[in-house]
Parts: sequence; C-alpha cells; structure tokens
Amino acid sequence: MRKKRVTSFQLISIGFLSVILLGSILLMLPFSSESGKFTSFSDAIFTSTSAVCVTGLAVQDTATYWSYFGQCVILILIQVGGMGVITVALALSLFSGKKISLRERTTMQEAIGSHKVGGIVKLTGFIIKMTVLIELLGAILLSPVFIKDYGIKGIWMSLFHSISAFCNAGFDIMGNFSSLMKYSSSIVINVVIMALIVIGGIGFLTWDDIRRYRTKIRRYSMQSKIILTSSLVIICIPALYFFFFEFNSISSFKERLLNSLFMSITPRTAGFNTYDISQLSGVGIAITIVLMLIGGAPGSCAGGMKITTFVLLIANSIATFKRERDINLFGRRVGEDVLRNAATILLMYIILFFLGGALISLFDGIKINLALFEAASAIGTVGLSLGITTTLSLASRIVLMVLMFFGRVGGLTLIYATFSPSQSFHSRLPEEKLTVG
Repeated sequence: MRKKRVTSFQLISIGFLSVILLGSILLMLPFSSESGKFTSFSDAIFTSTSAVCVTGLAVQDTATYWSYFGQCVILILIQVGGMGVITVALALSLFSGKKISLRERTTMQEAIGSHKVGGIVKLTGFIIKMTVLIELLGAILLSPVFIKDYGIKGIWMSLFHSISAFCNAGFDIMGNFSSLMKYSSSIVINVVIMALIVIGGIGFLTWDDIRRYRTKIRRYSMQSKIILTSSLVIICIPALYFFFFEFNSISSFKERLLNSLFMSITPRTAGFNTYDISQLSGVGIAITIVLMLIGGAPGSCAGGMKITTFVLLIANSIATFKRERDINLFGRRVGEDVLRNAATILLMYIILFFLGGALISLFDGIKINLALFEAASAIGTVGLSLGITTTLSLASRIVLMVLMFFGRVGGLTLIYATFSPSQSFHSRLPEEKLTVG
C-alpha cells in the first residue's frame, strides 16, 4: 500500500500546533510565572495559542503574572507566529547552510501565499532581514519614551512592544490590561506603533514589490495595488467616523486625531488600544467588529478574512450591478476560482463568528453583543476585548482558541489540510438555471 504523503497545508497546520504545545509546556514551568509557581495548563495553552496566533487575548496580565522568562517565551511565540512557523523553520535551515528541497520551497510558497516557487528562498531571506531591521528600528524609536518613564526596563519594553506591534499581536507589558492608554497623547508612541502595525499587515509580497519597483507603482502586482489602496481607504474612512462621532469628549485636537487613527488601524488584527473601547457607542463597536473581521493582507502577520477577500467581493457586487461578465481591477481580470475561494472564506468567517459568539453567550450567560465582539477579536486574531476574557469559563476559552487557530492558519489551509483533493474529471454535469436573490 502506498504511503500517504503529508501535504504542505498539513505541514503548516501541524507546525503551528507543535509550537503552541511547546509554548504551553514552557509557560507552565515555575520560572515562567512571577510567583514561581506552576501555571495551569488551561492558562498556559490559552496564552500560547494567543501568542502564536498573534491575537493578544489574555487571561493573565502579561506584565505582572509572567516573569521575564515567561515574557521572553511569549515574545518568541509571537515572533514565530507572526512570521509564520514555516518561514522561521526555512530561515533556520538557510542559516545552518542546509540545502532547501523543492518540497520545502513549495511549503514556503503556500505559507506566504506566493504565486510561484521560483525565488522563494531569496524572498525568505529578504523577509527575515526586513523583519529584524524594522523591529529593531521600532524599538529604537520607542526607547526614549519608555526609558524616560521606566529607566533601564524601558529597553525591554521598547523591544517587546515593537515586536508585538509589527507582528500584529497586541500583547503589552504595561500592566493591569491597560494596553497603551497611558500614551494616548504621545505622538512618538502612537505613530511608531501604528506604522509597525501597518507595515506588518500589508504582506511580504507587497514588501517585495516595494523593494523591487520602489516608486514605479504601475509595475506593482494587482494584489499589491489592491492592498495598498484599500488599506488607505479602510484606515481613513473609519478614522473620520471616530474623529467626528466617537471622541467628542476629547478636547485636544492632537489627541483626538491620534486616537481616531489608532482606533482605525488597531482592529487590523493588532489589538493595542489607546482608548477605553468599552466607552464606544454601539455603532463604534459594530464598525470595530467589521474591521476586525476584514483584517490585513494575505501573507502578512495579520489575520482576518483578509482585505483582498473583502475588496474582491465588493468588486464582484459592482460587476453584478453593472451586468459585467468579468471582475476587472487595475487593468487585470480576476479568475472565477479566486472569487469562489473568497465567497467560501467569507461564509466560513461569518458562520464561525456567529457560532463562536453564540456558544460563548450560552456557556457564560454573557450578553450576545459582548460575546460576538470577543469572537470577532479571536477569529480576526486581533486581541481587543470589552473586558470579559478573564471571566470566561474553560468551554468559552476553548471556543476562542479554536477561533484564534482558524484565524491565524487560515480557513482554506485547514480545509485543504483536512480533506484530500478530489479527483477532477473532464466531463461536467448538465447545467440548470437557479434563481437567487
């Protein structure tokens, strides 16, 4: 009997699961906690899942509960999860001088969403170098503020928050689950963190286009053009709403502008907040949920159903309204198989979002709006919370962990990892008309 071969999608899923379990074991150890006591498996695996899936939801305060060793473990898990398990594994192989096989190149291609295998090793090297450079630069820019406020500890805080922001994780070590609310008026902290979130969320392939073509935007791929233009729109429009309708209580124009931009960017799966989101109106919370579900770019540190999925579905609707046969974007036609994938991803996210929220509401007797916000934060790998994470039962935590894993690894990856590809036939069944709408 022929042995069944492990697919690239299965390797990606197994890789993430393995890192989560290893992280859980390390976080359970006595020297990982500030108290020097063993941490329960439920707390450890939830924290490890949240870190590897770059979410930021926490059941223990990262600053006060975990020791420096525990915080280092969390930061490494964030780095591995943000860059991708396969990317890190391939990078270690490159540094050790090992020859990269075709199968490893194919797996890497699937992991970052590249459209071709050629040049994937060189691209991986570029990703590693740029990641280290950007995170170090972010830490350097943050350090004057943190060192001024916390002394020598500010160096660690700068590095931790730089990596957490770039990887779109949202973990902070400010204490008392306060995130960055202390720095709501700091231009340096706000601008640097927002820049790191955006850079980490636009995707590695977009980086490659920027590196290769710089200001020659016409030569960018259609995907990069969609990501850059739609990201700008999705940042600006919600920011205008937050500025004019949500932050009227903030008298300072500078602080109001910073908070509005930050609140528009952070739901792109980053999870930091400079404003108490529980004070948002119902409309503000609804907009935040939508932004969390959309997420960032494919092949990036961000989660969510991805901005390209969102744009493609809008473009399809416009084409339908105009009775056009094809979906055309930036002078290129989008294939029907891509649209089918986008529709599938949207349906999966909506179903899991509502199902997860409903289960949390039933398990813990929580209002459905709070439960849905938590579910959207988990499946979008965001980390924003209305303050209910620490109060949830084990059953609800399991729901959140499943949602976080699904959101980070990706719906199609998990489906392809679970089901074998069906055999294709040249013959097709007879077509029959079906009325919709």
